[in-house]
Amino acid sequence: MYLPFYGLAEKPFSITPDPRYLYLGGRHAEALAHLVYGISEAGGFIQLTGEVGTGKTTIIRSLLAKQPDNAEIALILNPRMNAPEFMLTLCEELGILLPDDALGSVKELVDILNRYLLKAHAQGKRVVLIVDEAQNLSPEVLEQVRLLTNLETETQKLLQIILIGQPELRDMLARNDLRQLAQRITGRYHLDPLSRDESASYVKHRLRIAGATTEIFTGGALSEMYRASGGVPRLLNVIGDRALLGGYSEDRHVITAALVRKAAGEVFGRRRTPVWLPWALGAATVIVVAGAALAVWKLTPRSESRPAAAPPSLSATSGAPAVMPAATPVPAQPPVAAAPPPQDFATLLRSSAAVTDLDGAYSRLFGLWSARYVAGSEDACSQALRQGLECLNETGGVDTLRRYNRPALLALEDDTGAIHQTIVVRLQKDNARLLIGAGMHDVALADLKARWNGEFQMLWRPPQLDTRSLSAGMQGESVRVLRERLRQWAGLPVETEAADVFDEGLRDLVVQFQRRSNLTADGIAGTRTQALLDVALATTDSPLLSAIAP
Repeated sequence: MYLPFYGLAEKPFSITPDPRYLYLGGRHAEALAHLVYGISEAGGFIQLTGEVGTGKTTIIRSLLAKQPDNAEIALILNPRMNAPEFMLTLCEELGILLPDDALGSVKELVDILNRYLLKAHAQGKRVVLIVDEAQNLSPEVLEQVRLLTNLETETQKLLQIILIGQPELRDMLARNDLRQLAQRITGRYHLDPLSRDESASYVKHRLRIAGATTEIFTGGALSEMYRASGGVPRLLNVIGDRALLGGYSEDRHVITAALVRKAAGEVFGRRRTPVWLPWALGAATVIVVAGAALAVWKLTPRSESRPAAAPPSLSATSGAPAVMPAATPVPAQPPVAAAPPPQDFATLLRSSAAVTDLDGAYSRLFGLWSARYVAGSEDACSQALRQGLECLNETGGVDTLRRYNRPALLALEDDTGAIHQTIVVRLQKDNARLLIGAGMHDVALADLKARWNGEFQMLWRPPQLDTRSLSAGMQGESVRVLRERLRQWAGLPVETEAADVFDEGLRDLVVQFQRRSNLTADGIAGTRTQALLDVALATTDSPLLSAIAP
């Protein structure tokens, strides 16, 4: 349904274990290496465990796709069976023809299997048994599996066994009655969920395999997917698929954190809140309570202070206590009516719901660049490209916004969870000016940060539409223009004929600029480097968040 909308050739987040989509992050690469070791080396058992959905079955499929020519692999996916059924399934997986009188005898099946293994060994072949969901093996079958490792020659085991299962498999093999089997395990590996960086790379990898040519998920969306899934690949797939469907239904070509949160809520059957919301609510509660206490204190009538009464003293003449004049009571002043508080930011967002849609925000952002956005046609970044502009999606908050110094589209969340698309057009020390609908509103940065996840999308106008990454050894007009602009930034004299080859001198200029711009100084002029260089050379007649000297 959504494939043409995002330019995909196939669904990127199918939960079917397709080895083409295997993401070999650090953990998965090590797990696959353990299985390859199990095929190539003689030994007893290899044990691979991992939580549900961490990609164990996908690794198995990848292993089968890379099966060596000299290996025969028997794969048992559902080991819930008794010992005779297990042996029969093993022989069938290896393609062993069985006589009818052997079907009910474990001993007969073992003898037939032993003859087959000896023949395979003589032909230089390795025979491997892989048992998936091995935590479901009964003690009876586990003992039979252990006995299979007794099939051997004088120098080598004839059958390599790989047990793959959930963490319960480790607990089961730690039992005292299974210690003989546990002692034969020569390799153990536990597959943990993906880290935050690995999760983001995993999502991008699957999108790329599915045919994506642009960044569909923003940085904040990728972070939200990790938070919602805990780094479990299967959950990343389910949430990613639902987020793409949600984006398609809302006509959004870019998946944001809000869309991922909504998708995760539908997957898990409950609404998920932004990570900052509990802290914001706690802070708001403290502020409200303190404000209420202060208001009560100010509005409570109080009499004027007076000197403390002196103790009675004796008259010098009569010895009687002196009578002190009574203090005249001061009538309480009526409370002064407080001025109505200004409209708070959350209320402003809620009241602007009719004008904070995505199409309207794109139209206003394009207008700042004297460009035109047409709702309902192709995606915004394609429209920008046809008008000489480039999109850039970034995450990093206010400091990153200041570095790029360009008006940007921000998605803000009100206290009901609704998302509002706004444009930041000015940044000052403590305030930001937002274009909400047709109106300009100055907002405290603290209020902005409380309702923004740090993602933004901006436009910039490159000197050439070719904004691919430029690196050492490349040549062409784009390299020549990059050299000219970097020399201009560095205050170097203009070259009469700028070289169009990316040489060491140009790389040094790129590194110098990247260090000054707090970028990774890798000497590669990617999109971020080029966009920041464009800002460094900008004049005040182009859209900026804060004025800079030409």
